[in-house]
Amino acid sequence: MKRAEVSGIRVELPTTSPVLLLRIEGGVTHVPIWIGSPEASMIALFAEGVDSPRPLTHDLVLDVAGAAGRSLERVEITALRDDVYEASLVFDDGGRVDSRASDAVALAMRASVDILVADAIVDEVGVQVADEQEEEVEKFREFLDHVSAEDFEEPEE
Repeated sequence: MKRAEVSGIRVELPTTSPVLLLRIEGGVTHVPIWIGSPEASMIALFAEGVDSPRPLTHDLVLDVAGAAGRSLERVEITALRDDVYEASLVFDDGGRVDSRASDAVALAMRASVDILVADAIVDEVGVQVADEQEEEVEKFREFLDHVSAEDFEEPEE
């Protein structure tokens, strides 16, 4: 298993499907995981550190585990079968709960615990993204987030 962190969420074109990118620790390898729009929104909220006035579903899961005397220790992305990622929530007592990869990642972010990815998955679907490329793409995305049509208008003489 390799430790990973959320690198970001991208949109695959032309399908506009959200893709969660997990960066493998210590390198430029990323594991892409196609997820649904609601899951992408939730992960983006957690990445931004946004707090909700009321518990969200992922908060509820962690609160229920805590009320039962358990805490989330880590999450593991364990397998890729028929284009579906399998994941496990691993608790401090060694208990494991099957999970969708997107939910596991969201819970890991909320609980600030490790995300581990099976070596076989990294070998099968890992892609190399150079840091320079990633930084350049991120700068361009930031530019697009703040640009408006007026920025391209010809100045009046």
